[in-house]
Amino acid sequence: MAMFKKNQSQNHTQNTLSLSADEIDEIVRPAPEKTDFDEVVEKAMSRRDFFKGGALLVGTGLFAKSTLVAAMSKNQKSEFDIYAFENVPANSKDTITLPKDYQWKPLVSWGDPLWSKASQFTNTEDFVAENQEWAFGDNNDGMKHFTIDGREVLAINHEYVNMASFFHHHESKSPQTKDDIVKTQQAVGVSIVEVKEGKDGWQVVKDSEFNRRITALTPMQITGPARGHNLMKTQHDPQGIQSFGTWANCGSGKTPWGTYLTCEENFNGYYGSKNDLVKVSDELKRYGLFAKNYGYDWHLADERFDLEKTPNEPNRSGFVVEIDPANPNSTPKKRTALGRFKHENAEMVIADNGQVVVYLGDDERGEYLYRYVSKNRYHKNADIDDLMENGTLYVAKFNENGSGSWIALTKEATGMDMAEICIHTRQAASKVGATTMDRPEWIAANPHKAEVFCALTNNKNRGIKPNAGGDAQPVGGVNPRQENHYGQVVRWVPKNNDHIADSFSWNLFVLAGNPTVHKEGLYAGSKNVNSDNMFNSPDGIHFDSQGKLWIQTDGKTSNKDEFAGMGNNQMLLANPETGEIKRFMVGPQECEVTGFSYSEDGKTIFVGIQHPGDKGNSTFPYGGVARSTVIAISHKKGYQIA
Repeated sequence: MAMFKKNQSQNHTQNTLSLSADEIDEIVRPAPEKTDFDEVVEKAMSRRDFFKGGALLVGTGLFAKSTLVAAMSKNQKSEFDIYAFENVPANSKDTITLPKDYQWKPLVSWGDPLWSKASQFTNTEDFVAENQEWAFGDNNDGMKHFTIDGREVLAINHEYVNMASFFHHHESKSPQTKDDIVKTQQAVGVSIVEVKEGKDGWQVVKDSEFNRRITALTPMQITGPARGHNLMKTQHDPQGIQSFGTWANCGSGKTPWGTYLTCEENFNGYYGSKNDLVKVSDELKRYGLFAKNYGYDWHLADERFDLEKTPNEPNRSGFVVEIDPANPNSTPKKRTALGRFKHENAEMVIADNGQVVVYLGDDERGEYLYRYVSKNRYHKNADIDDLMENGTLYVAKFNENGSGSWIALTKEATGMDMAEICIHTRQAASKVGATTMDRPEWIAANPHKAEVFCALTNNKNRGIKPNAGGDAQPVGGVNPRQENHYGQVVRWVPKNNDHIADSFSWNLFVLAGNPTVHKEGLYAGSKNVNSDNMFNSPDGIHFDSQGKLWIQTDGKTSNKDEFAGMGNNQMLLANPETGEIKRFMVGPQECEVTGFSYSEDGKTIFVGIQHPGDKGNSTFPYGGVARSTVIAISHKKGYQIA
């Protein structure tokens, strides 16, 4: 296969392959410096005595023992109480560490064939694009479990590729041929797989009628207000109604009508140009689009990703995509009504009156938290397209006194029509003065009561510089720390326990920190953080069927300086009623712990281990080349754990 020639703008690739999307964005698109934050910083720091010792954790009955928890404890203590395990020690081992009496095994790893026609994964040299088309993708992230006709099916995201492993056989650790590039396009998107428990534990059902790969090349319908708009039209799709592919698939969601929501996050890193001087609009710059890309070089093999040739193509990325896992022949739908930004996940609830509510986070420093509310109501025979296309998008404003409100993004409020709001959602949110957040990641709604949690993973620019749109990032309220390296989880309760209410009250469920490095103050963390359970950068948060909250991390694993004693990334179990948090699992080296689901009987939880050894220092899970993997965790005595 002929080698590709790269100009100087592509030579940055080798220097950025080991960086995160946020770190790369800082290089190619540094936010303007701003120095007038002194007043707000001093104001926040003057409240240090108020914040320390957990005073943030007030306002919605936190730590008040509920009848739900009391009932759970009463029912479980005689046989099994999942909260009774001992904290797993932080460590830097290259394996999975669990509490006593729990066990794990790999379920499916990057490269595993989903059909018999695919070759068994042996090494990266022989694993060509044709194999990847029929095999499990790389960097598994969000996932959801479905029971279809009595069979259990997992829909699993593939966010990007781990260059250190994917191109282990290339000295550059980057794509060198067209086949290499196509292989990365086949490795992202979504895998839908049937799974079944047998005598050897859980396994993928090869050749199942439900198995499906959805990649960067799969046809998609464009739906909602942006469908057919001029900004969505390209030379490949002059009508602006059909796109190809989904990628950068991060968080996920599930609908009550049985479909899967996959969320496009750092889509910008896949576009580029051979022309260093290509002009990129201000609207695209807000989303991180520049001639430089993240090193995938798709624009060298697929002109859809060449910003000079197809400047509108990026407007068709950054959406929530709805997929029907029960119908492998169905066409996925891009739901533009849910806004365009760097989506983390899509948490759907049905309000008491039947309206559909979807909570959405934009995972970038200083961006926003959103809510979508359908115009009409869900019922057995409801028009699903209507529910997902006709509604109102809102953005959150958090006040320092623990109150908050949802601001509707309408033509009257923004001066933009609905299609423009759905394409340039960040700009619309900026216009109405919403609260810039510390990277809103996963959102989780309690299945037993009207309360919602969101992981604000970190934000080193808080109180230092504005966001990419020039919006201030003052210190205070829901974002109480300057240069926030540890993150926090915010909880809000809608007024009158009604998810369509336009106001809410909020508090911080946990302020992550390091109490061994910082003996007091905000950086030590809240009262429910101690030396035995400390963590940084909460990312994935998930409720199980019993109302327990699972917290997964994607933070610094250096285990030194500000992060001394924290070890590898981990998964913790939190009691949303008492605030207790315990470390349940530690992952292998250089991984992110992300994606959570559980079997129909709740006796097995499926957890994603993404990019182990993303800097080349892991052989998880089989030895040799590190491979992103979904693992199955269970109790040795078969107790229900989710």
